[in-house]
Amino acid sequence: MINFQYLRTTTAKSAIALLGKDKNAKFLAGGTNLIDLMKRGVTAPEKLIDINHVPLKQIRQIGNKIHIGALASNTAVADHPLIKEKLPLLSRALQAGASAQLRNVATVGGNMMQRTRCGYFYDIEMPCNKRQPGTGCGAMEGFNRMHAIFGTSEKCIAVHPSDMCVALIALDAEVILANAKGERKLSFKDFHRLAGDTPQLDNNLKADEMIIGLEIPTNNLAKNYHYLKVRDRASYAFALVSVAAAFEIVNNKITDVRLAMGGVAHKPWRLTASEIFLKGKEASLTNFEQAAQLAMKDAKSFGGNDFKLKLAPNTIIEALNLAKSKA
Repeated sequence: MINFQYLRTTTAKSAIALLGKDKNAKFLAGGTNLIDLMKRGVTAPEKLIDINHVPLKQIRQIGNKIHIGALASNTAVADHPLIKEKLPLLSRALQAGASAQLRNVATVGGNMMQRTRCGYFYDIEMPCNKRQPGTGCGAMEGFNRMHAIFGTSEKCIAVHPSDMCVALIALDAEVILANAKGERKLSFKDFHRLAGDTPQLDNNLKADEMIIGLEIPTNNLAKNYHYLKVRDRASYAFALVSVAAAFEIVNNKITDVRLAMGGVAHKPWRLTASEIFLKGKEASLTNFEQAAQLAMKDAKSFGGNDFKLKLAPNTIIEALNLAKSKA
């Protein structure tokens, strides 16, 4: 590990000012991903700006939106009465992530900022366009069991590992960002990027910006919802496939529906076509099966992850059935 400078700040304004002075600086919150990457030699920031004492841990409702500060811990959000009542899909997704110890220190902003990655990214002896652009994608012809089936490129087929972010894209969250010039809002669906020709870029956060928090509109999806995570072991494992499913039923018809997937793309993957198909229809197994097949349009596997072409639609159907069973 190279030497680095450690700074601590107590306000967002000063944190942003410190970031602007050094393009090789990084914010340090929970550090559950960043410290790993530093230990393995994947990243080597010259300056760490500790923002844990910045007052961005609030969780509250203002009007018809739930506000969550970027430094609220994953545990605090998952266990908060307001989240469990108004946004239970988010609570369930957070509880499915990592381990209890990691959730206690990992923050909302850090969860969003964790690198889209795979084993080739972590191994500095292997080719990886994300870690070192132009070296190739080792996973393309290598071990790719965990890898993407949607939105892939020849440059990278890694998947975004977050469970929280799958729920947030389904819930139409907005991200509040700030720099020295002020704040801006960005739809959560536009925060993360597909790999394309620039797999080294995981998101659309500007170099001088800081995540301040999230705004999530309230909804009528707190009754019929489910977050289903299929993984190799019951805890502390990334998803092979995950599905966030929620819908509202009025007079036996689906009036609102949200579907998103994890473990299948370089970013959280919203199933818009499936949502459009289900809206106005009965919550039946036949309709769930058709929605799942629609979701698989343009899916592509790479050998080791061929099983996902069957696992993914089956997981969608099961998640929708489990959401319906809560009625």
